[in-house]
Amino acid sequence: MQDTKQNPGFIVGNILLGLALVMLLFIDQLWSSLGGWAMGLWMVLAGAGMYLVMTEKRESTLPD
Repeated sequence: MQDTKQNPGFIVGNILLGLALVMLLFIDQLWSSLGGWAMGLWMVLAGAGMYLVMTEKRESTLPD
């Protein structure tokens, strides 16, 4: 059986990517209130989310 435990960083990364997606859907309203900071905040959320998801180390079950 394969171990299905996941790193908490992987879960937090997916949550951050979800927040970035929701933020992207409402970027026009956020741009009106925050200006250029809205795009900067989106880039930080998406970058941090991708970093946390990609740092998950998984061992391959495929033969060499």
